[in-house]
Amino acid sequence: MSLPVTDMASHTHCSTEVILSVCLWTILIASVPVQAQYEKYSFKSFPQSDLMPLESAYGYAMEQYGAQNWKESVKYLELSLRLHRLLKDSEAFCSQNCSQVSRDHDELFQDTSLRIMGHFLLRASCLKNCKKNFPVFTITYPKSETLDAFERRDPYRYMQYAYYQMNYLERAVSAAHTFLQRNPGDPVLSKNMNYYKSLFDVEEYLIDHEERIYEGAFLKAVKLFNAGDFSTSAFNMEQAATEYFKTYDLCLAACEGSYEVTEFRDFFPTLADMYMDVLKCKVKCEKLLTPNVGGFFVEKFVATMYHYMQFAYYKLNDVRSAAPCAASYMLFDPSDEVMQQNMVYYKFYREQWGLQEDHFKPRPEALRYFNQTTKQREMLEFAQNYLQTDDEVTKDTQYRHTQYRHRHTHTHNTDRHTHTHTIQTDRQTIRHMRMHTPTHIFRHMHGQTHTHTHTM
Repeated sequence: MSLPVTDMASHTHCSTEVILSVCLWTILIASVPVQAQYEKYSFKSFPQSDLMPLESAYGYAMEQYGAQNWKESVKYLELSLRLHRLLKDSEAFCSQNCSQVSRDHDELFQDTSLRIMGHFLLRASCLKNCKKNFPVFTITYPKSETLDAFERRDPYRYMQYAYYQMNYLERAVSAAHTFLQRNPGDPVLSKNMNYYKSLFDVEEYLIDHEERIYEGAFLKAVKLFNAGDFSTSAFNMEQAATEYFKTYDLCLAACEGSYEVTEFRDFFPTLADMYMDVLKCKVKCEKLLTPNVGGFFVEKFVATMYHYMQFAYYKLNDVRSAAPCAASYMLFDPSDEVMQQNMVYYKFYREQWGLQEDHFKPRPEALRYFNQTTKQREMLEFAQNYLQTDDEVTKDTQYRHTQYRHRHTHTHNTDRHTHTHTIQTDRQTIRHMRMHTPTHIFRHMHGQTHTHTHTM
């Protein structure tokens, strides 16, 4: 049995005929610690010696990958991941740092149009001064295609194969797992992961190097919930929600980074197009930050957190905390019959529990997030409807139709030199992953089939 060499074909320097057979020594895994490339990372004290254009680092890594210089390729793949994080963190820092500056001078501009332009000028000045402090902004900015590759976690698919070639199987597992957390249906990496599982127990090496704080807190809270430790579960879920909103704000801020202007156009259409790109990025944040649990992305993730919290608080007899969580959940899924019944239940016993009208209102951070995401989607839809020309609308429709057909093709030709792999997906399970009972997350984590009914 051998590991598929499917990723080699996309590089002209690679020999696509190379398929290594697994010898006995391969099973005797080298004892190499699994380390994250971010362990000593700091965007405020990034080593000057490591600073280089992201395009250069990633391009060189792929050249070395094509030449089968695995050690050198891994070195620069890891560096490129740090450079990418440095860029995103620096963009977010300056954007957040300058987010309020324009609002402090509203009184200087009475005219609406002047006030708007004043906001732009003051914000631009702040960003310009902020970015002077970060050397990453003095080097060539990467192309959008490169940034998209990092968003898809493409470097990890190459790292896992390079590690495999170096006989660092633990690291290969971690790299494959990190990629699959963003791309759970990838046929090649899924097959590779199954191959690793056939060699040794991979559980302790299933490390997501891109995992965010809220993801770990969320999973811990779910496990505690299912163990009946509702107090600690609620604490961890509160932490998960707090960290998620912080991360979401950083994602929004990073969307206001640099954009390439490629043609001469009128001022307002150019401004509108750039703002539409920013909106697309911001709307995408919600999807990008959705955690993958057991191969499934958690549908309505924010609502899910509030569902866990409301039930945990109810079990702790803290209904004053439970009711606002239920109301927060209803923002995102108002038609949920179970939660509707819970709200009726809370209101029926309101006097017994000393509940006031404010207890039946969503929590402020949930309302802010709901309004923000809703308005962003509405604004993007408005922009797409009114700013695109007829030709652009036609092309966009054709593209989406092509993407739809592609997504619904069940056979994936992964590499003409290796094999054709078919992925079977239970689409019904994905579509109906709703929070009627909080235990569904736990079942996907461990493959369990039992259910619990948590109506009150």
